[in-house]
Amino acid sequence: MTKPGRPATISDVAALASVSVGTASKALNGNGSLRPETRQRVLHAAERLGFRPNAAARALNEGRTYTVGMITTDSIGRFSIPILMGAENALGAGRMSVFLCDARDDPIREEYYLHTLLGRRVDGIIVTGRRSQARPPIAADQPVPVVYAFISSTDPQDCSVVPDEAGGAGKAIEHLLAVGRRRIAHVTGPEHHHSAQVRSAAARARLADDGLDLVLPPLYGQWSEGWGRQAAGLLVASGTHVDAVFCGSDQIARGVSDGLRTAGVRIPDDVALVGFDNWDVMALACQPPLTSVDMDLEGLGRAAANLLLAAINGQPTPGRQTHPCRLVVRESTAAPGGWPARSSSR
Repeated sequence: MTKPGRPATISDVAALASVSVGTASKALNGNGSLRPETRQRVLHAAERLGFRPNAAARALNEGRTYTVGMITTDSIGRFSIPILMGAENALGAGRMSVFLCDARDDPIREEYYLHTLLGRRVDGIIVTGRRSQARPPIAADQPVPVVYAFISSTDPQDCSVVPDEAGGAGKAIEHLLAVGRRRIAHVTGPEHHHSAQVRSAAARARLADDGLDLVLPPLYGQWSEGWGRQAAGLLVASGTHVDAVFCGSDQIARGVSDGLRTAGVRIPDDVALVGFDNWDVMALACQPPLTSVDMDLEGLGRAAANLLLAAINGQPTPGRQTHPCRLVVRESTAAPGGWPARSSSR
């Protein structure tokens, strides 16, 4: 038995289990061909003594540090923090730790963090950010596996996991059609922005499947509540009969909600409203609470971590993969309505 105050060692475990230190090591690491009763005896002894393997010695023995780096350009953490949480959940099962580095859209800072992580001998790296569009590879010929999460790499041989934004937009339109809405408008972010383009194109494609189109061309602006309020005014002033608005983000949707309510338009009685991101700060603060597309960022982080673990173990999966979105239905969508059309309506 160990002396009071002294942590148990593998020698103590071996002595209690009546085996050699080498046999105890094999049993604890799951290596070697040992009889089940021998392995069980060693594990029972380790549990009884409260033995905790030395992480540094384990890493030295196996050539791994059981650490992973995550480099992000998302300084606010709106996207990277949920991804980090999902990755930690997956990696924690293997007792792996994550170092989070914020590159702040600075190539020099990103290169510094990359060298720092490699200097710490991380087993792999996850690269993420606040935009889902493709970016150049972080560097060529890395000595450890790299997985891109939320963003993707322009190199088709790199492993990338991105949200299925097109599928999410399709689900939003499908839901609006299912609750009887047919005259749908779309308010979204900057026209040049990748996500705005993908979500808008997918919305129109889903409407086309039912022989429909948006009642107005997409309204492009900023990812902000202010633009949402302004867009609501434009919709009302157009005189076009609208019974639903699909917004490219929850921030925009909250602004649209405020603008329509100010104009005397009832949600969802007159107009149903759907957002994108399922950002609870926005979606739950809407009046009424907002139906929104959830990109399942934690699930995406878990998927990225599992792909990284597979690559670390010699089973890489090259190419771009999509992670499904889901629709979270709340009070902002209900039975059909719409404000009366003016003479200029279409």
